[in-house]
Amino acid sequence: MEVILTQDIQGLGYKNDTVSVKPGYGRNYLIPQGFAIVANVSNQKKIAENIKQAAHKAEKLQKDAEDLAQKIGELVIEIGTKAGDSGKIFGAVTTLQVSEALKNRGFEVDRKKISVPNIKQLGEYTATLDLHREVKHDITLNVIAE
Repeated sequence: MEVILTQDIQGLGYKNDTVSVKPGYGRNYLIPQGFAIVANVSNQKKIAENIKQAAHKAEKLQKDAEDLAQKIGELVIEIGTKAGDSGKIFGAVTTLQVSEALKNRGFEVDRKKISVPNIKQLGEYTATLDLHREVKHDITLNVIAE
């Protein structure tokens, strides 16, 4: 089943993308929740017209994302957490913690746009910031004991 996404869905695609999904997923989840519309001819024409009208705004958003990635640069963020003697941390480092650490440094990044590996030990890790559909940026996380 072909659907057109009405918003970004992680792991599936970005807004205005035409994607192929299983019929049950499309009919029972994506369309009723308002995350997608059926990809018929009239909807495709509407989306194409909307994309054309929003092209200037999209360029500005991409440029802003590239500027933010350039400002962040090779940033190393230290995240303090409680840990045992063996270096194993209690719980895990979450995207919320990374988002707060970025906010403290002056960078506003939504936690939903941050991808963090499964962190269970002290050490250095790499997190990915999905700033725009074409702009991805990696930052280094240094997980230390409090």
